[in-house]
Amino acid sequence: MSRRDSSHTILMVTAGLIIGLVIATLLIVPLQLHNISGPWDIVVPSIICFVLGVSGIVIMLMRGREILQTLSSYLPNGNGVVQKKEFRGGKHIILDTSAIIDGRIADISQTGFVQGSLVIPRFVLDELRHIADSADALRRNRGRRGLEMLSRLQKDSDIPIEISDVDFEDMQEVDAKLVQLGIILRCPILTNDFNLNRVAELQGVQVLNINELANAIKPVVLPGEELKVHVIQEGREPSQGVGFLDDGTMIVVEGGRRYINNRLSVIVARVLQTAAGRMIFANLKPGKE
Repeated sequence: MSRRDSSHTILMVTAGLIIGLVIATLLIVPLQLHNISGPWDIVVPSIICFVLGVSGIVIMLMRGREILQTLSSYLPNGNGVVQKKEFRGGKHIILDTSAIIDGRIADISQTGFVQGSLVIPRFVLDELRHIADSADALRRNRGRRGLEMLSRLQKDSDIPIEISDVDFEDMQEVDAKLVQLGIILRCPILTNDFNLNRVAELQGVQVLNINELANAIKPVVLPGEELKVHVIQEGREPSQGVGFLDDGTMIVVEGGRRYINNRLSVIVARVLQTAAGRMIFANLKPGKE
């Protein structure tokens, strides 16, 4: 056991014992007022103190961390501002780093579909700055894009942006901190990170996935429907051509390989929904080659 863990255990034991004895005292005083005489005058208070003292220790050892984290969200921060005050009323949504870098939340927030306030934890901002200062060019560009999107959110969005100073020093991973913050504040997490999505759902935290939203709002296409598609490349099969709708949905056209760089009328044959998105398989419209 490390020195930090040992100190934490001693603190939990001491706090639990004090809380248990304080509650025991509140129960013993009324008994003393009833003038209990005989051996019970000593035995009953002793039993109450022992039971409640041990109970307080056990509770603090098992749930002390969650209790302290919950209480810490109500305590003043370094600026003298009560942290929990920023989460008063209305619905709140926690933003993770991937959602900020993705940037689509800035456009979504301007549509009015997002209700409530967006909560950005301080540890997410720290991770974003760390990515923006990375030696790797790709990570650095992603981090800078995230900072630009965050600035756009603060300037152009009508949705309130709140910075949370709540942190969990005993946790190292940002995803674990986000899930714990979601549990404490009872807020959903907005992300497009698949791993965070799964971990949060396993712990009962609601997740708003931007990718799932994008797939859900794509236009519904039914078999037999006629579409106009611009074939831009070859498909996997020898005769297939591939095009895309305006929303990015891929259309595989049977017999469309010889019509690359042409705009065709096609008939939808079937629609396939995959984890990566939606794919449409179509045939050339008869007589329109």
